[in-house]
Amino acid sequence: MAGTNQTQVTEFVLLGFSHGRPFLFALFLVIYLATLLGNSAILSLVSLDAHLHSPMYFFLSHLSCLDLCYSSVTVPKLLANALRPQATISYGGCLAQTFLLMWCAGAECALLALMAYDRFAAVCQPLRYCQALRRSTCAAAAAGCWLWGLLDSALHTLLAARLSFCGVAQLQHIFCDVPPLLGAACSDTRPNELALHISSIFVGLSPFLLVVISYLCILATVLGMPLATSRRKAFSTCSAHLIVVTLYFVAANLNYNRPSSGYSPAADTLVSVLYCIIIPMLNPLVYSLRNQEVWGALNLWKSYTKIDNF
Repeated sequence: MAGTNQTQVTEFVLLGFSHGRPFLFALFLVIYLATLLGNSAILSLVSLDAHLHSPMYFFLSHLSCLDLCYSSVTVPKLLANALRPQATISYGGCLAQTFLLMWCAGAECALLALMAYDRFAAVCQPLRYCQALRRSTCAAAAAGCWLWGLLDSALHTLLAARLSFCGVAQLQHIFCDVPPLLGAACSDTRPNELALHISSIFVGLSPFLLVVISYLCILATVLGMPLATSRRKAFSTCSAHLIVVTLYFVAANLNYNRPSSGYSPAADTLVSVLYCIIIPMLNPLVYSLRNQEVWGALNLWKSYTKIDNF
């Protein structure tokens, strides 16, 4: 197929907006506003409340920052396209969106593994916790997550920029990502697919295995605790992170490790929406609903606000 009717692509037509555009606009607008509100609230609380200046909440603030980036990379353009007769994105905009999306994906995989280690150290090695996760160590580890995602994203974006497209470049999707670009290309995509599989092992599977190992150690430690109250407290501390990790890695695996025949366009879009739009909205809800310290910080902030208003 390479070399057949290849054209210089200036924009992509996004075919995922075939039905229900007003409904999609309203739905994604509500989701985006909820994402902005929830993650901004987490960032503000962690920043302002001294009780939340711990490694766990430091990493949570980075997770909220990543989730804000996730949504802001995709949803504003998605909302604009939902109001247009034909949904399009420029070639440069598509590559930029893919780069930023993959950056967030790689960084979040590493960050979730780091958060699992934080919970492991807190539950299994409480006496060494403060020494193992000093402020400088946490800052360097968080920076490493962002750098890890950046390098992974740069590789995939450079490979995507080498792809050729024939005729009208159409993506069976509502935004740009590596899988729909590979599906629309008419040039050889084997280097891209190989890089995606290798990246899935080191960027996706390895962090997931670290998470699994950390939680197996946590489970063994918790089951050995003599008091039921101690066990409940430990499970409560880790349950929110476990929910987030499960949602994220399952969705990511479905998005980037599909069978060679792929899924239907509707299923592809649904998985990507879950992975890039729904989960960033759910993360702050999960952490706030399951965490008494966050609720305490929020109530304290409300009390200060009432005093200032009085």
